[in-house]
Amino acid sequence: MKTKAVRVHGKKDLRIDEFDLPAIGNDEILAKVVSDSLCMSSYKAAIQGTDHKRIPDDTAENPVIIGHEFAGEILEVGAKWQVRFKPGDKFAIQPALSYEDGPVGVLGAPGYSYRFLGGDATYVVIPNEVMELGCLLKYNGPGYFPASMAEPLSCVIGAMHANYHIKPGTYVHDMEIVEDGKLAILAGVGPMGLAAINYVIHREDRKPSVMVVTDIDQVRLDRAAHLYSPELAKSKGIDLHYVNTSNLEGPVKYMKSLTGGNGFNDVFVFAPVSQVIEQADQLLAFDGCLNFFAGPADPQFSAKLNFYNVHYAFTHIVGTSGGNTDDIKESLEMMEKGLDPSGLITHIGGLNVVPEATLDLPNIPGGKKLIYTHLDMPLTAISDFRELGRNNQLFSDMADICDRYDGLWSVEAEELLLKSV
Repeated sequence: MKTKAVRVHGKKDLRIDEFDLPAIGNDEILAKVVSDSLCMSSYKAAIQGTDHKRIPDDTAENPVIIGHEFAGEILEVGAKWQVRFKPGDKFAIQPALSYEDGPVGVLGAPGYSYRFLGGDATYVVIPNEVMELGCLLKYNGPGYFPASMAEPLSCVIGAMHANYHIKPGTYVHDMEIVEDGKLAILAGVGPMGLAAINYVIHREDRKPSVMVVTDIDQVRLDRAAHLYSPELAKSKGIDLHYVNTSNLEGPVKYMKSLTGGNGFNDVFVFAPVSQVIEQADQLLAFDGCLNFFAGPADPQFSAKLNFYNVHYAFTHIVGTSGGNTDDIKESLEMMEKGLDPSGLITHIGGLNVVPEATLDLPNIPGGKKLIYTHLDMPLTAISDFRELGRNNQLFSDMADICDRYDGLWSVEAEELLLKSV
């Protein structure tokens, strides 16, 4: 079967290639990709090429398919996996494969390391190790794009689970954010910050009593407050505050005042900016945990930390990159139960825009850029649908649907778009 895919050929060298997929073996699966969401991690892989830890050294000779936030439909199943999977099953993939050795190495991952598997493709071959490791996951919810959003949501789920605190008088790590504690999300109204806010508000097992979300962009803060309002949070038992730190002379003092002056048990940093990390360090309460979520592209990136507090106030730092398989299972279950991830998405496009959009991702405003891989479509802001609809009936019809969903993407809009293929 022929496929069309965006492949990494070298540093800043992404190309749309059309080529034949090999016939699947008895332990492989052939699948159709429907949607993929562009990720900053893909941008880093694209600009670093073989310097990236997950990109193989022979990429110039054997280019790999990029994209790891994808969902689709299984078409053909090798004999080994026919008891577990069948044609027609919808799926998502956990890209963070975990094994000691394998055909693509310890750090191999779909969307970084495979010639025939990645999200920015029309059709892919899923190799045996993905199933062996339990990383091919069925999705039983509506539509496809929620399953694409399951991977980014799993990253913030993993971050929440990775935070830890120390039981007084012991050396036992108490994992997770503090129940009824004080939580801050700094630089937190980008797409991943929005995913974190959405998760914290809607999770059922553990919630903070206070959540403070900061940024320096008032437009983005206002959008976040509209999507995930303080009133919604209050109905779930959370006192939620959105704070524009650029408007404050003493942001640390003000934010601490929202905790009664004691500081935050859990602080998450969603931008690789040294000043934000240093601010997070100053916000920590006794036994507070700072989670550096935002991965920098610069391997020499650093920031100052108060090691007096590390020693005497038991403050600590963790960093997380991606979620594990349990995290993405939790994410998919929440999607199937009705968690709506559409607030993360601001742009829709086709496979044709992926190379340019991926390489320019830090400069494109808005949230997640959702790609439908069987479409040829400009990268288009949902907010522009109405204007484009003056001369294009499809955009007019999608604008009508999005208006019914408070200006957001939806399964109904997705179904209409996919019918246009």
